[in-house]
Amino acid sequence: MIGRNSSDLPPGFRFHPTDEELIMYYLRNQATSRPCPAAIIPEVNIYKFDPWELPDKAEIGENEWYFFTPRDRKYPNGLRPNRAAVSGYWKATGTDKAIYSGSKYVGIKKSLVFYKGRPPKGVKTDWIMHEYRLSESRSQPNKQNGSMRLDDWVLCRIYKKKNLGKGAEQKVENPIAQIVTLNSATSEASKFPRTCSLTHLWEYGYMGSVSHLLNDNSFNNNMPLDNQNSVSSNVNLSETLRLGQVQQPYTDGMKFHGNYQPIFVNPVHEIQ
Repeated sequence: MIGRNSSDLPPGFRFHPTDEELIMYYLRNQATSRPCPAAIIPEVNIYKFDPWELPDKAEIGENEWYFFTPRDRKYPNGLRPNRAAVSGYWKATGTDKAIYSGSKYVGIKKSLVFYKGRPPKGVKTDWIMHEYRLSESRSQPNKQNGSMRLDDWVLCRIYKKKNLGKGAEQKVENPIAQIVTLNSATSEASKFPRTCSLTHLWEYGYMGSVSHLLNDNSFNNNMPLDNQNSVSSNVNLSETLRLGQVQQPYTDGMKFHGNYQPIFVNPVHEIQ
């Protein structure tokens, strides 16, 4: 094992292996006690540490760190691994991915997330682990010997996920604030009422113009109408105002035409 500051590595060296390379050239060599192409993956039991302590245990890496680690059994007679750590536990997520070298099935990749606390009330963190193990099982001899060791070695890649969508999540968690913002942005566009009822006209100040039309002398004075015509006019006027329309003033010149048809004008359009 070489240190992080060793001069044995060439200048500018970066370690970015593929899944197949991790299985074929590193994990397989470690399991068969053969030397790896580069001795830069240390042997660390990662379950004795919290994930934020592991970068200091690694030989190389800036954003992701690699370790050879054993897997122990959770129960003496079971096949479930023990994934408990110091202040939390690793929980598997998603489905296992098969690793192939050409057409040959050589290993398995499992994704896990670290949770603080104890199950089932753990708090999810941003720490992620990819666990690589060989396709052939090596746990049978250890089981016969009564050992708690499930695998001799697995290879783990650990990194911390960047939480880029934090702002978007806060908006989703607070939908009331989002609705208030949306209403404020659209309030100017929605000031004008969709219906022109009498209530809306009073509310938005358009009844000033309507009152001016209703108080016109040509509309209220010098109109020789009998009682029946007066009742009919009052009914029509009431219905007209309910619909948000104003009848054009009736003049003396119109009363001599038998085919007079009243013209209705929308006061909103007149104002515009």
